[in-house]
Amino acid sequence: MIGLLGSGSWATAIVKILLEDKKRTINWWVREEEAIPTLLEEKHNPLYLSEAYIDTDRINIDSDITKVIENSDEIYVVIPSAFLDGALKNVPVTMIKGKKIISAVKGIVPESNQIITEYLHDRFEMDYNDMCIVSGPSHAEEAARQKLTYLTVASSNIEFAEKVRKQIGCKYIHTAYSNDMVGIECAAVLKNIYAIATGICRGLGYGDNLIAVLISNALQEMTYFMQSLSPVENNGDQENSDGRLRRFESFSYLGDLLVTCYSQFSRNRTFGNMIGHGYTVSAAQLEMKMVAEGYYAVKGVETIRKEKGLEMPIVQAVYAILYERKSAERRMKAVLENLH
Repeated sequence: MIGLLGSGSWATAIVKILLEDKKRTINWWVREEEAIPTLLEEKHNPLYLSEAYIDTDRINIDSDITKVIENSDEIYVVIPSAFLDGALKNVPVTMIKGKKIISAVKGIVPESNQIITEYLHDRFEMDYNDMCIVSGPSHAEEAARQKLTYLTVASSNIEFAEKVRKQIGCKYIHTAYSNDMVGIECAAVLKNIYAIATGICRGLGYGDNLIAVLISNALQEMTYFMQSLSPVENNGDQENSDGRLRRFESFSYLGDLLVTCYSQFSRNRTFGNMIGHGYTVSAAQLEMKMVAEGYYAVKGVETIRKEKGLEMPIVQAVYAILYERKSAERRMKAVLENLH
């Protein structure tokens, strides 16, 4: 039995995707207990993606996360990283034993400053072969409207990955396999930070010409960070000595970066745009009513950057603007004058 944890936009979209298999029933943890009656009766999530039809006759919905986990063999985790540790705090290690986890979270766990698979490995003593990543250029709004979307399924366990590919693959979801779990997770974290930077520049009045150069530099910075954190000797069609393959120009890396920086659906770009227009961080968060993962991610990445002595001007500027209340105009201007 498949279980799913989370009830936001992307979680709702994945529920819809999983239910494309008309023979499938899933368990779904919805944190907001008050939303469950409306969801069951009207067959849509009243809080997120309300236009997406959900066949609730094939869903077991519960606000008790332990019940959903206990009754599921494979669990999709789609909880924003900022709330993940809190949501799982009462889940014992023994309850996860023997389960397989599919993470569709694009962020860093703030409490431990870890990517999701590393956090799950430490928190629940999970083997990496029992975990899988689902990522890629995938705005929930488009997936819910059945717009053709490509997703990457990353795992060191190819058999598990192929099973997940079959679970989520349908007429509008195409999938590819990757064995670069760390790279795929890092790309998903970093692209949200660069989308905030893009939004800030938009809010400050910069145009498409400059934004293209900014994103080109963001890709270079992303490459530098991932190679420093988890090096792959051959970036191309040849495998690394440990069997991993990383192609930065593929949709798993570049594609996800582009859609998050350019799309009207990007909450991180929207958040950055508000900052560029003069909103404070708290005011922008209240106005959006949704989580911008990049806000939490940049703090974690900045910590890692300092520890490793890396120079990442765009990340450093976004951190200074969001956490040190530095002038968005001055900090971004300093970065933009040194792009190449």
